[in-house]
Amino acid sequence: MSEHLSKVLLVEDEKSLATLYGQYLKNESLEITHVATGREAISYLEHNEPDAVLLDIRLPDMMGTEILEEVNSRGMDTAVIMITAHGSINTAVETMRGGAYDFLVKPFNRDRLLQTLNSALNRKKLASLVRKQELSLHDGFQGFIGSSQTMQIVYRIIEAAADSKATVFVTGESGTGKEVAAEAVHSLSSRTNKPLVVLNCAAIPKDLMESEIFGHVKGAFTGAISDHDVAATQADTGTFFLDEICEMDIHLQSKLLRFIQTGTFHKVGSAKMEKVDIRFVCATNRDPLVEIGAGRFREDLYYRLHVIPVQLPSLRDRPEDIMPIAMKFLHDYSEEESREFERFSDQSINRLVTYDWPGNVRQLQNVIRQVVVMNKGRVVEETMLPFPLYGNNGQSLSTPPARPPFATQSSDVSLPYPIPNYNTGVSPPQPEMPTMPLRPKQIMPLWQTEKEAIQTAIDSCNGNIPKAAALLGISASTIYRKKQVWEAEEAKSAE
Repeated sequence: MSEHLSKVLLVEDEKSLATLYGQYLKNESLEITHVATGREAISYLEHNEPDAVLLDIRLPDMMGTEILEEVNSRGMDTAVIMITAHGSINTAVETMRGGAYDFLVKPFNRDRLLQTLNSALNRKKLASLVRKQELSLHDGFQGFIGSSQTMQIVYRIIEAAADSKATVFVTGESGTGKEVAAEAVHSLSSRTNKPLVVLNCAAIPKDLMESEIFGHVKGAFTGAISDHDVAATQADTGTFFLDEICEMDIHLQSKLLRFIQTGTFHKVGSAKMEKVDIRFVCATNRDPLVEIGAGRFREDLYYRLHVIPVQLPSLRDRPEDIMPIAMKFLHDYSEEESREFERFSDQSINRLVTYDWPGNVRQLQNVIRQVVVMNKGRVVEETMLPFPLYGNNGQSLSTPPARPPFATQSSDVSLPYPIPNYNTGVSPPQPEMPTMPLRPKQIMPLWQTEKEAIQTAIDSCNGNIPKAAALLGISASTIYRKKQVWEAEEAKSAE
């Protein structure tokens, strides 16, 4: 058989049905192996890893669920499709919770079989691509992980700018990796063996900032009991990274501007001019132009620093990078914490890739670490994910909680219900609420309302029914069954 053919294991004890399914699939690019018993299926799985398994739920020697457990225990990336009769639909639904991709209810036609099997195989191919990407990007680019187009642009800018002495200005939301970018610039430059000095402008009180950058001499101010060499001298011949530059006090910015332009400075309390050779990299999570407009950041300093801009994208703007990053953290923390986690379930992947990550990579890192520390197993299930990814419909932390309808701007809060008087137990009189006439509303049949909601979800997922089903909290088979109901109702309406 050609190596590019997808391997499908058909486990069906009824010979006539196995022949029928084989006829359905004979013109497809598939390598089909048929076995009639559970024992034969397990023997096949000991030496082969098929792309998909068409698995009858009731076999002469065992239940199909036992074979599904075998696939899961071996950690196989195999899509299992259960075949069931009408009386076992509930069991089939339970198998999807146990890792089955979908199920087919007998009798089904060729189109239904092909639709389900092709969907499963496409998911398998996508998972394989993701895995290859994870392996190829395991170490990433200078600490970064991701192959999205936006990150490729970032990598190229850093590579091109690294060996220059030009100042690099990194912008991006908190948690996007601005310090990683600074380290990459330094690591790829000719200064890689020289010091990289990092100074967080938001973490140091403004009255100490000048001393932290330029140092001071003994007696320069109360408490200066000795000479103090800090960032400027430590970074000589190396790289000086000023993180959160927009937090720097406006009065110190003029001295920093002169320092950058001339490479010379005075220690606090000294008249001696000192000269250094420094490459500057700075970063901010604020919009510098907004800060300039508000008078908090000098325009001339901005244009002196803003020579090579590097804009780091938020994680929600590069969703294709979420799983490679998550896998890297999962492997690293599993090793660090002596856990056995190897991969994520389809449901947990869906949660991760559809969440908006307001805290970006740093938040993803914390989520994966929490999962590894608090759980055990080989597969990360969606129930292991912390709030807000699981437990509140994946609601984002960035979404502010709804304000109570009775909240006001004053301390005089009116409640929508009477509160008994503490002393007397008597409720204060409540104003009568005006009655509003009800506006007539068009009522649609329930199936039509369901159809609109489900079709909207399918359209949002670009026709991917399993993904739409996961977002709706139902199984893909439920959608397929409902589609049959809609078609019947529409045919009835047409008559």
